[in-house]
Amino acid sequence: MDLQLPGAREELVIRDRYETVSIVNDLLVAIWFLVGSILFFSADTTYAGTWLFVVGSAQLMLRPSIRLSRRVHLKRHHRRHGRTGPVETSQDF
Repeated sequence: MDLQLPGAREELVIRDRYETVSIVNDLLVAIWFLVGSILFFSADTTYAGTWLFVVGSAQLMLRPSIRLSRRVHLKRHHRRHGRTGPVETSQDF
């Protein structure tokens, strides 16, 4: 006998999409800071390196925005399907 939860498949898709966005964001932050650090080895490229640090810092601010957006999206999804309980699990972070 299979257990069917309303909206369970859609919830998995939502979780997967936000996880992918979060991973891509973290990877880009790492790239900006790594390249920015390398550019600091030369005085000629320090300006560009500084801008990459600014971009990386701004992207770090996106991290909580992604989590908050995910949380709101899942809460709405749960409400729509009449589900109760926590939106997050220990495996989410």
